[in-house]
Amino acid sequence: MTTLAELAPGQRARVRQVQGTDVISLRLLEMGLTPGCEVDFVGVAPFGDPIEIALRGYHLSLRRSEAARVEIEPIET
Repeated sequence: MTTLAELAPGQRARVRQVQGTDVISLRLLEMGLTPGCEVDFVGVAPFGDPIEIALRGYHLSLRRSEAARVEIEPIET
């Protein structure tokens, strides 16, 4: 299983699922990280956290601990 936290800048992926049933998992779904959504890994802050992704026409910054809840499948370019 690969998670969003494991991607490198420039990579693309498709969301498979968001793990968990708590408030953070629900919030990730509300922000658009739903199954089938394609995301682009844009970059990482200087100290490695947070990360920036692009999805659904906007940019989103997430902590690595939150990104680790998002299971993905990489898209080969």
